[in-house]
Amino acid sequence: MPEVRPSTGWGVVHLMLRAIPSAGDAEDARAAIEEFRSVEPQQVIAFSVLGGGADIGLMALGPDLDALDVLTKRILAGPFEVAYSFVSLTELSEYTATEEQERARLEAAGEADVAARLAEWSARMEAYLDARLHPRLPERAMIAFYPMSKRRDGDDNWYSLPFEERRELMQGHARVGRTYAGRVLQLITGATGLDDWEWGVTLLADDPAVIKDIVYEMRFDEVSARYGEFGPFFVGLVMDPGAALERAGLLDPGE
Repeated sequence: MPEVRPSTGWGVVHLMLRAIPSAGDAEDARAAIEEFRSVEPQQVIAFSVLGGGADIGLMALGPDLDALDVLTKRILAGPFEVAYSFVSLTELSEYTATEEQERARLEAAGEADVAARLAEWSARMEAYLDARLHPRLPERAMIAFYPMSKRRDGDDNWYSLPFEERRELMQGHARVGRTYAGRVLQLITGATGLDDWEWGVTLLADDPAVIKDIVYEMRFDEVSARYGEFGPFFVGLVMDPGAALERAGLLDPGE
């Protein structure tokens, strides 16, 4: 099959799987993951899901949807059943400040050298936007994932708000997230028209308390408190794919 590449962003697949040890081992699933990861810039994060919602979790991403589909089908041919899955694309926020808006902010603040400060801002934004569309996910001890949508209910209809009001609300929401910089990496992926929810939220951190804290604090922000709808939450311990499969009883220890 030819490659199927989005014109913007990369494809992302989250899989939450229940292990069926009686159906055999998962050697081909491990091989499929390693083969997928061997092709740059494709990535897979494997994790052991905490609690009873699933046994193993996988987050796979890359520019070619066909490669993601082959990986998914090879995995699902193994000793698993799907507890949950989510398909999305990396994307940019429509509320990101523009160069004109940043120039106006600098001028209003009375900056002496607007051109120099704007050049610095542009360089930072270029790196930030590239990281949103083409993320290189760091190694962290923990991963959390949940889907969400914006509410459309009477007076609490996000999509009936004027753009500028939505942008102002989202900028306040983002300020809360920035207070966790360095402690948690947050990746928002878009699923409108692709899955049942509009966005997927992936959090990576070394401290599980930080994951709890950021989600809790965000819920007091108006964007979440008034307009947020949330799906199931999954959290897991990140580890080598073989270790995750072994822990679920699908590979022999040391295999």
